[in-house]
Amino acid sequence: MIKVNKKEKLEWHQGMTVQDVLDKMGYIYPQITVTVNGRLVQREDYHTHEVPDHADVNVFHLAHGG
Repeated sequence: MIKVNKKEKLEWHQGMTVQDVLDKMGYIYPQITVTVNGRLVQREDYHTHEVPDHADVNVFHLAHGG
């Protein structure tokens, strides 16, 4: 089981990647930042960066405007 944004729980599976988490949670924002256990994951690594069981994943939607 992993925790997403300190409130949502998601069933973990072997080989789960950051992109798997984003897909399961329905995050489709074009500008997001993801950390896994407090470490920033680069966007180009979302499909390959594996999320360990019991991880704390934070997804931040970057807002902009004026």
